Amino acid sequence: MEKTTQREATGRHAFLVGAGILLSRLIGFVRQRIFSRYFGLTDPADAFNAAFRIPNLLQNLFGEGVLSASFIPVYAKLLAENEEEESGRVAGAVAAILALTTSVLVLLGVLFTPFVTDLVAAGFHGAKRELTIRLVRILFPGAGLLVLSAWCLGILNSHRKFFLSYTAPVLWNLAMIATLVAFRGERESSLAVTLAWGSVIGSGLQFGIQLPVVLRLARHVRVRLETHRPQVREVVRNFVPVFMSRGVVQISAYVDAWLASWLGMGAVAGLTNAQTLYTLPVSLFGMSVSAAELPAMSSALGDRQEVAGYLQARLNSGLRRIAFFVVPSAMAFLALGGVISSLLFENGRFTHADSLYVWGIVAGSAVGLLASTMGRLYSSTYYALRDTRTPLRFALVRVGLTTALGYLCALPLPKLIGIDPRWGAAGLTASAGVAGWVEFTLLRRALNRRIGPTGLPAPLVAKLWTSAAVAAAAAWGLKLGIGTRHPLAYGASILCLYGAVYFGVTYLFRVEECAGVFRRITRSVTPSRP
Repeated sequence: MEKTTQREATGRHAFLVGAGILLSRLIGFVRQRIFSRYFGLTDPADAFNAAFRIPNLLQNLFGEGVLSASFIPVYAKLLAENEEEESGRVAGAVAAILALTTSVLVLLGVLFTPFVTDLVAAGFHGAKRELTIRLVRILFPGAGLLVLSAWCLGILNSHRKFFLSYTAPVLWNLAMIATLVAFRGERESSLAVTLAWGSVIGSGLQFGIQLPVVLRLARHVRVRLETHRPQVREVVRNFVPVFMSRGVVQISAYVDAWLASWLGMGAVAGLTNAQTLYTLPVSLFGMSVSAAELPAMSSALGDRQEVAGYLQARLNSGLRRIAFFVVPSAMAFLALGGVISSLLFENGRFTHADSLYVWGIVAGSAVGLLASTMGRLYSSTYYALRDTRTPLRFALVRVGLTTALGYLCALPLPKLIGIDPRWGAAGLTASAGVAGWVEFTLLRRALNRRIGPTGLPAPLVAKLWTSAAVAAAAAWGLKLGIGTRHPLAYGASILCLYGAVYFGVTYLFRVEECAGVFRRITRSVTPSRP
């Protein structure tokens, strides 16, 4: 068997993943801004956001994260060994298992929607609960299509075709935007129902645009229920613990939504808006690096010591890239969250007071943003080693802590210190951040014992946080100087200054990742010579 003799360059792959995610998220922000314009922080907004979470559980459990961890390592290894026919058969068998399982779960979800709704949004009553139930029943089939879309993503990523799979959600977002604009004159509750149907149509478009390319790359795919194949059994064995790991993390997210449903009108919608913000750097930087590295790590061939050294080098390099972008993101959420929320959401029924409320929630997320993002890359390294059980154990610890701390910070704490109960939503995000640091520490310590020292150098961490603090001070100076203006112009100027100062200070500190960004920009704008 041929050994891995050199590192696969994944910088371009990570850039393509990041570009695809950025484009998709930008369109998503446009969708969320239009949604906020017509709904604000009202009961129909709460109902739609709660309903949207419930079928999304199906997508998150069977979708991208689980398939990436269980399917890509096996499929990418077969491709590295030039076993194209066998890889196609494995992909087809996984598609058949996935389609059958998802169909059954969608049916059960539609039949037992009232029970599921009461579990997740127990604080909803009357017309608000009935609207949520109706929306969930519409959205469930669309979630099934998004699961199949994640199967396409696994194949495309293994063939190093990253851009299409991460830009496909643009069509889903555009379908929802078109629905909002076309039916904007309807009452809020009616518009929520119409928007749910638009989401289902968008899910079909997202799956449909990827399928032709997948069939062209994986020419030997035959959708058959062939569970006797060893590689298929390995995917299923890997799937179960990853499914459980994602499941407990999703349970944590749903516990947050359940707690928020008791905090009063607008708490669920406010938490959803905040999650739209703080999941952006996790997706844009953590997912881009992790998605690019997982196929490369999984394709490593050689003896145990060579593979360990290879993984160690890739992991440390990826952590540096993640930290360079996530540290300023965390600082921005903490210091400039109100500016960001105003820029993205403030219009129509979404007021400046709503922006300040979302700032409080997103500031809490800054506590664990870096840990959560780096934790994704550590988990990908475990998956490349075919170890899916260790991340599961640590995810259980994280969920236990998140649930206990989240309850204390969301419900008793606001009453104890005498503030509006709605601010308990900020306690949810801050407590989740503390639990994220515990999980990250456990992941790093266990992996270091297997492949050697990993992590960020202390001098680099100090330089990044100092640069972000200087940039935040400069941005606040501009904010105080120009006062309150139109949210778009006001927010864009402040955030542009923040980014420019951060890059300038890290450049003066000679941070290698900053120089790498400038080199990439220079290469992209300078014509290549023959």
